[in-house]
Amino acid sequence: MAESDPSMNLPTGYVPPEIWNPETQSGGRFANINRPTSGAQFERELPVGKHPHQLYSLGTPNGVKVTILLEELLAAGHQDAEYDAWMIDIGAGDQFGSDFVEINPNSKIPAMVDRSIDPPVRLFESGSMMVYLAEKFGAFLPTETHKRAETFNWLMWQMGSAPFVGGGFGHFYAYAPFKIEYAIDRYAMETKRQMHLLDTVLADREFIIGDEYTIADMAIFPWYGNMMRSAYDAQTFLSVHEYKNLGRYVETMLAREAVQRGIMVNRTFGGPESQLRERHDARDFEVNREDMVLERGGERISFD
Repeated sequence: MAESDPSMNLPTGYVPPEIWNPETQSGGRFANINRPTSGAQFERELPVGKHPHQLYSLGTPNGVKVTILLEELLAAGHQDAEYDAWMIDIGAGDQFGSDFVEINPNSKIPAMVDRSIDPPVRLFESGSMMVYLAEKFGAFLPTETHKRAETFNWLMWQMGSAPFVGGGFGHFYAYAPFKIEYAIDRYAMETKRQMHLLDTVLADREFIIGDEYTIADMAIFPWYGNMMRSAYDAQTFLSVHEYKNLGRYVETMLAREAVQRGIMVNRTFGGPESQLRERHDARDFEVNREDMVLERGGERISFD
């Protein structure tokens, strides 16, 4: 470890111990659910609906990737892509229940089970789900070699880059218990570099690989669309107005009806009219938005 002056550390005088103590409280948002170990913390069954695909998720960018894809598949006529979307409250620790951990041992959303196959297929990691569904239905993943490779290039780029935006910039700018200039500067620089990269690539193309809409767009948009619009209340700080091409791309994505629906599923923030806490039927968007459910005193309309 490089030599440093402890008086310059945060908190002042802090020196990392020889062995880290897992009882140390990090503070900040989500600290109450963080653990240094994996595995189930309690027994809990997950509900199972009537459709082939059972999604257990939350309307965060990683969850929205999958609901956008499912809604796009349905819009394209793939009726076998029907799904039930059950909300997993990560703030309450739902992801540590035994059934959820059986699907995703990493205890992160989203998690999904494809019950159209016997035995059922478990799926975790949003990128894995997107490839699985695209290949299953033969949609949004080009078969031509160069386009297919480019789609995978950008899908994997998103999977590797987003943690610097969320766990890096988002955490230290918005969620950490105190502000650390070094950390914020480091991750703001990387976030802006990523946005500049997308802005540059999108200067001469409609979608991320060119003129074809793919799962790479569905993966990239939830993260960087959020950064352009509202994530972490950091738009002025990051001068997102500089990224004209990225801004145009976000508007193109938002104009798609399937994207609009996918954004709503399992959403718990924003106005209640923008939230569909659970999705079990396409008609839920018409009658079970959260504002409608609240007007009925919490009653959901079932289509069973």
